[in-house]
Amino acid sequence: MQNEKLRNVAIIAHVDHGKTTLVDEMLKQGGIFRENQAPVERVMDSNDLERERGITILAKNTAVHYKDVKINIVDTPGHADFGGEVERILKMVNGVILLVDAAEGPMPQTRFVLSKALELGHRVIVVVNKIDRPDQRIHEVMDEVLELLLDLNATDEQFESPTLFCSGRQGTASYSPDVPGTDLTPLFETIINYIPAPEADTTAPFQMLVSSIDYNEFVGRIAIGRIERGTVKQNQEIVVCNYHNADQPPKKAKATALYQFDGLAKVPVTEADAGNIIAMSGIGDITIGDTICAPDCVEPMEFVKISAPTIEMTFSVNDSPFAGKEGKFVTSRQLRERLFRET
Repeated sequence: MQNEKLRNVAIIAHVDHGKTTLVDEMLKQGGIFRENQAPVERVMDSNDLERERGITILAKNTAVHYKDVKINIVDTPGHADFGGEVERILKMVNGVILLVDAAEGPMPQTRFVLSKALELGHRVIVVVNKIDRPDQRIHEVMDEVLELLLDLNATDEQFESPTLFCSGRQGTASYSPDVPGTDLTPLFETIINYIPAPEADTTAPFQMLVSSIDYNEFVGRIAIGRIERGTVKQNQEIVVCNYHNADQPPKKAKATALYQFDGLAKVPVTEADAGNIIAMSGIGDITIGDTICAPDCVEPMEFVKISAPTIEMTFSVNDSPFAGKEGKFVTSRQLRERLFRET
């Protein structure tokens, strides 16, 4: 059975091709901002470092409503350094929007994230973005995207993916490169008609794979993932297990609080069912790749192996020439707070 009132989709692209700006417009046109509310630009880049650098580092969840369908959207990083973030969240969605700059065309990171999506069998909506650029070359870019799909051994269905032409900054989309759009209705319609609804077996025992972690200083770690099957209720007894650590006994826990994404907010709910992307707090040491199950049916799910990190860091006592010098945030407590907040 499928939940036709839901769609789960990720936006993937090379860095600076306009993912976060397009999400801004989808939120505006999805009615998330009030008429008199001044929207923040690149609102999904909420992390301090992201706002400092002007890039997306962490995958973020949001949701918009179009007609009577809720569209869960995951905005992903475009830098290859954060490719692990993209790999993780692809397990949560049923399709992807591939964003390609109308002037630059497909870039190295476009190839990387698209290959991961195709491997999982996801449907793809190709969006040629920034068509209002004076140096746009839409037709050549479309040919390059088709060549890329061929190179990556896309299935016939994936190769015949629908293509839309957008200006994320102006908030327009159209089905033809020669006919300018007026709003994002064509994009919303294509998502609903082309991306499959998630499977929703609500009668089976509860099971959810943790694909992402958020952190809140009041409730601690927050597990984010898509419910694979069943239903979960607030304060329900649950069990945490891990497919790759089968020798460790499952840990008992309680779903202290449940949240669904609605616009920019996490909205508390008392119950959530299969197909939904939710957040759950109350499990102190939860980590990415863990499976949360009903106590009477402990079945850990296999998790995608994440590529090795691009860079590793060691934090130690400062023995540099700057040791003991003045600085604004230098104590371990302040560094720890920011690290916990951002990892």
